[in-house]
Amino acid sequence: MESKRFLDLFQTRKPVLAMIHLKGNSREEKLKIAKKEIDLLIENGIDAVMVENYFGSQDDVEEVLKYIFKERRTIIYGINVLDDDKKAFELAMKYDAKFIQIDSVAGHLTMEEDEKFHEFINQMRAQTNAVLLGGVRFKYQPYRSGRTLEEDIKIGVSRCDGIVVTGTGTGMETDLEKIKKFRKLIGNHFPLVVGAGLTAENCCPQLAIADGAIIGSYLKDSYKDNGNVSANHVKSFMQAVQELRDKG
Repeated sequence: MESKRFLDLFQTRKPVLAMIHLKGNSREEKLKIAKKEIDLLIENGIDAVMVENYFGSQDDVEEVLKYIFKERRTIIYGINVLDDDKKAFELAMKYDAKFIQIDSVAGHLTMEEDEKFHEFINQMRAQTNAVLLGGVRFKYQPYRSGRTLEEDIKIGVSRCDGIVVTGTGTGMETDLEKIKKFRKLIGNHFPLVVGAGLTAENCCPQLAIADGAIIGSYLKDSYKDNGNVSANHVKSFMQAVQELRDKG
């Protein structure tokens, strides 16, 4: 399928997508915290937010998307529904999300399972205007294809609009050599996004290679996924990104 041009969503180079993890003890509290986080992130320079059922449920994701759709439609927003790709597409279509992230688009299934997945991805992409970001050798995802990394990346590129590369876990730095390897295999004309472990200290060398970033833990006051979004952390990270952008 034809790529939907992820980078065309943004008016700046090296876009930064921040995670909304849906922290809170009730649906009302999760929505309240999400609203506050969205304000802090956007006001301090983040380019887009991604709503994910990390601490919440699919229903919690929908509540936040409903709020954004009604009250904050001028921002760029996306969705990641963990363990339910079909639901992610359905919610993206319902609430006009601009992008969807799927943690793995190649390499995580057996050959037989992969054939069905390929059909599913093509069918769903044909129904939505949302851009699809997909992981290959993504954190916590299994490797079952038996194919080489080069083969899985080639397949992944055919199934999405941007490849996401990570290290081994949430908040853990993505190895620079892995980013370089992905860039070499993908080429320079297809979006590559670093999806984990970015900090103000390591973002410049990583984003000098990659085209964008997904960030969560570093923006929290504790630098951990269960912390509260810190305006100071957002500012320091985006200042480092801006310095890289200014270099051209």
